[in-house]
Amino acid sequence: MPAEISVVIPTLNAGAELPGCLEALFEGLQAGLIRELILSDGGSCDQTIAIAESAGARIVVGSASRGGQLRRGCEKARGNWLLILHADTRLEPGWAEEVTEQIERRPSSPAHFRLAFRAKGIAPAWVAGWANLRSSLFSLPYGDQGLLVPRRLYDEAGGYPDQPLMEDVALIRALPRCQRLNAKARTSFARYEQAGWMRRGCRNLWTLMRYFGGADPNSLAERYRR
Repeated sequence: MPAEISVVIPTLNAGAELPGCLEALFEGLQAGLIRELILSDGGSCDQTIAIAESAGARIVVGSASRGGQLRRGCEKARGNWLLILHADTRLEPGWAEEVTEQIERRPSSPAHFRLAFRAKGIAPAWVAGWANLRSSLFSLPYGDQGLLVPRRLYDEAGGYPDQPLMEDVALIRALPRCQRLNAKARTSFARYEQAGWMRRGCRNLWTLMRYFGGADPNSLAERYRR
């Protein structure tokens, strides 16, 4: 199979997490899946850019807004498929085989990974379990679960909107139903640990409900950062 995938990663001072994310992608390079790596940065002042350059990434720089960063990064992509990942997400071993199967057998279907946290305990398992249930029942994965989407479908859906929050939900709602891959996307637990697992989970759900109710993403983002 020719290398078909453009990996797009939005970053902002992600120097501590980016190496782990990139290391997990090496499996895809060995399998001949990855055509290019695009890092869309929002103005990092740490080692993020240097790390990305050393990995051979194409760098896109613009204002800090995850939706805008993702839109700019995907616009530069040349692959037939897009793999969008957060910098603090690490795909578990075996992901390349599943992605290969998805591309070969379901060439018109987007897909996401199963969410897991790099933490042990009841709270991380509960939050991840709810996220995976939501994704399966409502085809509503979040960005930290990773998204694999044919470029054609991405373009037909209008791409990511340039908004600071819920950009992943906006795109998913415009795409056909997502398939769930068995491989896990293991993400950082720092934000949950800082805010409290249950509190953060409930806050995410409330923000989602408000967004569905028509709340402005910019206002939601301001409240979310508090």
